[in-house]
Amino acid sequence: MNGEKGILFTQGNEACVRGALYAGLRFFAGYPITPSTEVAELLSEELPHVGGRFIQMEDEISSLCAVCAASVAGDKAMTATSGPGFSLMQEALGYAIMGEIPCVVTSVQRGGPSTGLPTKVAQGYVNQARWGVPGDHAIIVLTASSVQDVFAMTVEGFNMAETYRTPVILLFDEVVGHMRERLDMPEPGELPVVERLRTSVKAGVNYYPYLPREDGRLPMSDFGGVHRYNVTGLYHDIWGFPTEQPETVNKLLYHLVDKIEAKAAEIARWKEYFLDDAQQVFVSYGSAARSALHLVHTLRGKGIRAGLLELQTLWPFPAELVRDRTEGARNVYVVEMNMGHIMAQVRQAAWKPDRVFLVNRVDGQLITPTDIGKVMRVIEGRGF
Repeated sequence: MNGEKGILFTQGNEACVRGALYAGLRFFAGYPITPSTEVAELLSEELPHVGGRFIQMEDEISSLCAVCAASVAGDKAMTATSGPGFSLMQEALGYAIMGEIPCVVTSVQRGGPSTGLPTKVAQGYVNQARWGVPGDHAIIVLTASSVQDVFAMTVEGFNMAETYRTPVILLFDEVVGHMRERLDMPEPGELPVVERLRTSVKAGVNYYPYLPREDGRLPMSDFGGVHRYNVTGLYHDIWGFPTEQPETVNKLLYHLVDKIEAKAAEIARWKEYFLDDAQQVFVSYGSAARSALHLVHTLRGKGIRAGLLELQTLWPFPAELVRDRTEGARNVYVVEMNMGHIMAQVRQAAWKPDRVFLVNRVDGQLITPTDIGKVMRVIEGRGF
């Protein structure tokens, strides 16, 4: 796989692996779980070919802990899981947020809660990805609706992890992870890859691991190298040592949140279709967006001015983008396979929240254009 070029016919989970390797992944630790297992399987084969390391851990929390350790030691690192495993990772995810450890967590969604529907599609992890970690924090969550976009968003995920020094969650779903379609492999250098920002502080000179530069970024020093410093899940000072000093605690928390939330516009990734004149606007993401787009084309063919905003960044939620793109809509339909995680955010952002409607399916089956059309007809007063 390593170095393959050209046009491929491949699975979404495999595209994630290819994107990770393209971005410079060199360490993976994980525990197999449906429907993400192919990510681990393929990386166990491919990482040794690029001088990387693969470890199957005893459970999910140890997996993300190992990823954190590899990252602070200097490697680009990731893990992959699904809902129950992602639940077990939350303590380590909080540690990565507090310690500002760049890493990537791929969570391929299936039906929940608990064991739920292990082999069926769902999108019920959206709020878990945002709020699973206790305490105030910000997080970057990306998603995709096609194999090509899985590759692209995986590269973006690694780039954002390095740029903002934060864990990034790739929140795909079972249909996208397991479907096979065309992947155009980019040439090396065709897509930008953000490398680790390392400190220029020499050995023997004081290195402050949590002292931001003027641009807000924090240069890193490989743990175990020429500098000694502390990484903790506690509130800490610029040396990384725990503190309860109120001013320092306040400053750190605002830094952790603002470095992401204040950059929501530049973190936002999306696709849009026929929004210039759309009166019926669909907002969707992941595999559900494919069904929404199919319906948009059908409605356009009937003279109905429909359009689609496909979100690829779920968190930080791109409220200004949604507000702008739905401003002229008569109705806004949020298409998702959960009980309304993104609908709640769209309703808060929209100019006319009373005209924002949820179109969902939560039985383990992919929502179809017919499903969406039925709800739309009811709302429009044209029967079921």
